[in-house]
Amino acid sequence: MSISATEGVTYGVTGTAGTSSTSSTASDKNMFLELMVTQLRYQDPLNPADSSEMLAQTAQFTALEKMEAVAEQTAMLLSTQLAFGATTMIGKTVRWYDETGAELSGVVQGTTYLSTGPVLSVDGQTVPITDVVSVGDAPTATPTPPTATA
Repeated sequence: MSISATEGVTYGVTGTAGTSSTSSTASDKNMFLELMVTQLRYQDPLNPADSSEMLAQTAQFTALEKMEAVAEQTAMLLSTQLAFGATTMIGKTVRWYDETGAELSGVVQGTTYLSTGPVLSVDGQTVPITDVVSVGDAPTATPTPPTATA
């Protein structure tokens, strides 16, 4: 029985979850409840189930539900922090490496929010926020050759 709530779930900026594992989690909960009811229905009346064991299973089930809720809220918080972080980069100069390994830089004009995370619009190019290696206010300075003074 799988109990991972965040397995394969992606969150956009709005915090809506994908349904890749949400439905399996719901079916796991239903299966647990069905097994518990079946266990109670078919128990031996002369040898009933231990009430402390049943209480422990119920407590574990409740704890699991609470942990799933915390994991989902943490993922939404991370997504929101990335979105706000991307908006603070507008007007700033960023540096990143492209697919060939070349270092590029440019000024961020805007952001787009995808399910994979924020993407920056830099001088007409799209740059995933995860590819950015530095952020600054001034353009990247190119060294100028020294001038000879007489």
